[in-house]
Amino acid sequence: MNFSIILRIAGRALGKHKMRAGLTIFGMAIGIAAVTTMVSIGMSANSLVQSQFEGLGTNVIIVFPGNSQHQGVVEANISLTWRDSDAIARECPSVLASSPLIGTRGQVIYGGANFSPEEMHGVSSDYLTVRNWSLSRGQFFTERDVISANKVCVIGHTLVARLFQTTNPVGAMIRIKNIPFRVVGVLEKKGANMVGQDQDNIVLMPFTTVRKRLQSTGFDNVHAIMASARSMQLMADAQNEMEQLLAERHQIYPGEPRDYLVQNTTEIANVFGIVTGTLTLMLASIAGISLVVGGVGVMNVMLMSVTERTREIGLRMAVGARSRDILRQFLVEAVMLSMLGGMIGFGLGIAASIAGVALINAFTTGAKWQSEVSLTAAVVAIVFAATVGVFFGYYPARRASQLDPIEALRYE
Repeated sequence: MNFSIILRIAGRALGKHKMRAGLTIFGMAIGIAAVTTMVSIGMSANSLVQSQFEGLGTNVIIVFPGNSQHQGVVEANISLTWRDSDAIARECPSVLASSPLIGTRGQVIYGGANFSPEEMHGVSSDYLTVRNWSLSRGQFFTERDVISANKVCVIGHTLVARLFQTTNPVGAMIRIKNIPFRVVGVLEKKGANMVGQDQDNIVLMPFTTVRKRLQSTGFDNVHAIMASARSMQLMADAQNEMEQLLAERHQIYPGEPRDYLVQNTTEIANVFGIVTGTLTLMLASIAGISLVVGGVGVMNVMLMSVTERTREIGLRMAVGARSRDILRQFLVEAVMLSMLGGMIGFGLGIAASIAGVALINAFTTGAKWQSEVSLTAAVVAIVFAATVGVFFGYYPARRASQLDPIEALRYE
């Protein structure tokens, strides 16, 4: 039988019972919409996680001081020094740049305004290279500023808004812990991260200045070292080179506990990606239960259709229709119901995911979520709907194709 004729017959058969067909399509649409919504929101969450880790810098590897245990008490080591950072930049071929990091706290004063930034770091002149961060105004401090422990700083946009408002801060003198600093640059705006922390609420200074001017200490230890690999492909090589170099410098032999911890931000991002992916799959699986319900609805409608059209089936078989023609006819009707529900459900799912992302953004202060729409998801949704139609429509279609023509014609 010509396929176009089968489609026309299927359309007429479904059109005779518009309410019943509409409710069946709606049931399938709800199932597809639920799965599409969960997958889209999961993709948005995964994209947010990945973008936040990318915001840390380009191929960043972070070294932290390790912990030691003394008489049952866990104590933080102070084994990392700025010389370790210099050695990493010089002696690790896969490392592009490295910077020590020293944290401090204090109040920033300009004129009659004062403000306490969330982050105040002492870093090297390569910090922006490591973080892949640029300036919106001015320039970053130089290696000469680091060596001389000059009282210069670079500030984020939040400090500009709080202290300077419309005034250009470059060249202005501010006071940090009552010590005068000259502002030499303003960082590009980053906004909030996914936990709501303002990344622009920051002051960067030469690490030597922090040690000598603000902390009045001659110790060489640093709180962390941030390094950037030359490329994503060299991340593992860079991490291995750094671990070997630090083991040599700290005289740590194989099998001995290390007094430092090297963390690859890409690996951390991948772990978060696995977590969000697993949650997405779990939620999609739960939502997929509604697809089974929709499929049962398709089967129920098709069984009713077979019962109602028994005499029609007998008549068609009596004039030459084969069993496979009857099977094909009812399968096409089941697939039509499912695919119509799939297309409608995908549209509803996209709309629901956009609304869900907007709602999340409205009630959270962190980084904004972006709606993710995948063409692959659209194809999968339609194919899956068709598969549900074939799966749940096969039994009614086969039952119709196995009817005895004589008994079917006698059916009342």
